[in-house]
Amino acid sequence: MSMIKLNRIALAIGFATISGAVSAATHVADSRGNGMGNTGVASADYLVAPFYNPALTAMYREGDSFGLLIPAIGMTARDSDDTMQEIDDLQATINQFETSPNQSNIEQLNTHLDNLEGNKPLTVTAAAGVAVAIPNSVVAVNFFGRGYVEIIAETDVASYTSDSAEDTTTRYQNSNVNMAAFGYSEYGVSFAKNLFLGGQQFSFGISPKYQELRTYSDIVNVDDFDIDDYDQSEINKKAFNLDIGAVWYQNQWRVALAVKDLFKQDIETASLNYRYELTPQATLGLAYTSRFFTAALDADLTTQTRYTDVDDDTQFIRFGIEGNAWDWLQLRAGYQVDMESTLDNMVTAGLGISPFDIVNIDLAGSYAGDNEFGASANLALTF
Repeated sequence: MSMIKLNRIALAIGFATISGAVSAATHVADSRGNGMGNTGVASADYLVAPFYNPALTAMYREGDSFGLLIPAIGMTARDSDDTMQEIDDLQATINQFETSPNQSNIEQLNTHLDNLEGNKPLTVTAAAGVAVAIPNSVVAVNFFGRGYVEIIAETDVASYTSDSAEDTTTRYQNSNVNMAAFGYSEYGVSFAKNLFLGGQQFSFGISPKYQELRTYSDIVNVDDFDIDDYDQSEINKKAFNLDIGAVWYQNQWRVALAVKDLFKQDIETASLNYRYELTPQATLGLAYTSRFFTAALDADLTTQTRYTDVDDDTQFIRFGIEGNAWDWLQLRAGYQVDMESTLDNMVTAGLGISPFDIVNIDLAGSYAGDNEFGASANLALTF
């Protein structure tokens, strides 16, 4: 499956679901990690290791010889101020006003516009991923591909001086929705090796990868706004990048550090003058792992900027636990906190079914209050 196709899958998921209630986002479609508060830097398995920390590609069980992720998909979204519903109500009121203008629908129009003024940006993220892993003691290898899209829509409401029909018409005709989308796809290969240094066990990993960045943008009147019109313009950029990581193992404990996207990339939209930045992201991970129980903590050491002209910076601390019933059934829970307070705190939960420890079906969901939720699912085969 090509990365462009993965990117299109992510776009399709995002725009198909944005019309519902929406919330905060994670870029990794991994239901195990998503169910555990979106952790994985120290706790991910070798099959999804490139999505979190390439060094974990070398952490496999005795008897593991091949893994296939086909595929993983996920969506999270955020509409804190219920903007989509408000726009739908506004458009219905505009139709009533244009058919039969009266003081009642004039006041309704201005109320809807007042409610839209100053709303927090509406955001959605959708993601997809695939991986093929070949664990071995010489150099563990994982071929991976991933795509995601982030969508942001902001209202720009015009002011007015009176509740007259003329002023109200002028107001909604000059009120717009500014929409931008960032699409990302990558494919690469992770190499990792276990080493003993000074009597201590470590693993080190690196992921060279090819990236494609795309932006879409549109400025549309509130009366004509339709989320499906995101692709009015496109700018794309191709780049090479690296992820690196390391893990220290001490009995059941792991301490890990991963740096994603070592080389900063940025891309602008065709309109709106939005700039999206893909900056190096360093995350520290701590995990306790045993056959029947896993606990994980991930802490971002850097802030993620994303759109430079929008107040949407994030920096997360994530917690997660997993109970494993003899490799057949897994129950997961987690919690995510944004230290930048851009996104609300998120509760996550997940379920894994792994008959014969060969077929692995994972589901996860997240909740962060009204109009803020997410879901993911993946299918994997391990031999």
